[in-house]
Amino acid sequence: METHLADFIRDTPQGREAEAILRRCVHCGFCTATCPTYQLFGDELDGPRGRIYLIKQVLEGAPAGEKTRLHLDRCLTCRSCETTCPSGVEYVKLLDIGRHVVAAQLPRQGSDALQRTLLKAVAPRPAVFAAALKLGEIARPLLPAALRGKIPQRAPRVASAARPTLDQAKQTHSRRMITLGGCVQPTLQPNIVAAATRVLDRLGIALIAADSGHAQAGCCGALHYHLDDVENARQAARSNIDAWQPLLDAGAEGLVMTASGCGLHVRDYVNLLEDDARYATKAARIALLTRDIAEAVAAEQEKLLPLLRACPPLPEKDRPVAFHSPCTLQHGLKIRGTVETLLTAAGYQVQAIADAHLCCGSAGSYSILQPGIARQLRDNKLATLTAAAPATIASANIGCITHLQSGVDLPVKHWIELIDRRLADPSPE
Repeated sequence: METHLADFIRDTPQGREAEAILRRCVHCGFCTATCPTYQLFGDELDGPRGRIYLIKQVLEGAPAGEKTRLHLDRCLTCRSCETTCPSGVEYVKLLDIGRHVVAAQLPRQGSDALQRTLLKAVAPRPAVFAAALKLGEIARPLLPAALRGKIPQRAPRVASAARPTLDQAKQTHSRRMITLGGCVQPTLQPNIVAAATRVLDRLGIALIAADSGHAQAGCCGALHYHLDDVENARQAARSNIDAWQPLLDAGAEGLVMTASGCGLHVRDYVNLLEDDARYATKAARIALLTRDIAEAVAAEQEKLLPLLRACPPLPEKDRPVAFHSPCTLQHGLKIRGTVETLLTAAGYQVQAIADAHLCCGSAGSYSILQPGIARQLRDNKLATLTAAAPATIASANIGCITHLQSGVDLPVKHWIELIDRRLADPSPE
């Protein structure tokens, strides 16, 4: 694609990257076939190719308008188009550049700005989010449907597994890995990290948190980044690196992420901080040492499989599982088939899902900011997930789990909880 970028961006790092990405696009349109919003609206501007044209116009000097922002906001950033693209167009990088330019030229106003400010103020802070959730439980019947569906009707049942301190971990296992509890996950689904801790413990690995004498790791920063607050996203990355580095220096093998969305963003620290002289090398190290829980468990299959084979067979009624692979897992981290293999080894019957590549509509804060589209995509996804009458729906990201659970009575679990259930209770109810 021929480009003539405007002076304000032409000779900047973002401009050079955008130009390289634009020149790879050959207008083939394969991306539209796998774009969830294009399938809903049938509008070229609600597909990757149309959005690329909109971004190109802004970068070439056309003023950003509400129409441009509308179509960019509707993008889920699911990366399905990147998986499909035969030319290797890094669409999401271009989208991020375009969104940040539009945000600078066209500041948000009114309720749109307020909603995003509240999200950034509440969601990344676990204590604040927990307090807000308690208030939400009280006021649940009065809330808009988009928010009401995010609030559990009753507190989740927790099987606790305390993460040891560094000194405690040294006494139990020679191998140690660091976990990020997340910002909303500890409140919405605290059993996820507990289950991961127990599974890795059975495999000879202690899962530790960045506390007890070190700086406390917080939100990964993805929420700020996708809400146009790049500087606070960078600061979150720096704070986490400062918390994790002493543990890595003390012998921890790497980081384990139980939310695929967090894992993808942490791996992108290398790009987020590439121009930061103090943190660029540290960020590259963190990116290399970050593993999704699926990768961490799959690497220990020689130890895991004998444990699973020792478990009695699952009752027939508990075997069928529909696995929803989050976009961040399959398109972002490019982890495909790993979870399904682990669940099958544990005795579950993993059902084939139609259109498994399509987004469920969660997409971080998208389901709050674009509730109508998110609800349509959720209902479409649930129709395919429940088509073969599974006993359980499994996923790998807290956002997807919460979003899907808001539209179905079947239990929606993180897949690591299903593995933990088999190892901890070989005679399920």
